[in-house]
Amino acid sequence: MAAYIPLILFTVLTNAAAQIMLKQGMLLLGTFEFSAAGLVAVAPRVILNPFVVLGLFTFVISMASHLMVLSRVDLSFAYPFLSLAYVVATLYAYFVFHE
Repeated sequence: MAAYIPLILFTVLTNAAAQIMLKQGMLLLGTFEFSAAGLVAVAPRVILNPFVVLGLFTFVISMASHLMVLSRVDLSFAYPFLSLAYVVATLYAYFVFHE
């Protein structure tokens, strides 16, 4: 199982990177009204935002690598590693986004 740790860590890092890209994209868009009209108005800008698109694509890569991991190792071994994505994203948010 230890041989798959690099693939697991790739999954963790791509998951965290996706969150970071989505946050950056939404920072560029700013806040918007949380209503049906507000969501409809901002949807085209969200869909066309390069950071959001790249973040979603990175989530797909992360999920694909996670599926590869799950086909090779026990869930009870692989799943706890995903909590490292919270640590990575939190540290990035603290030091880069100053949150």
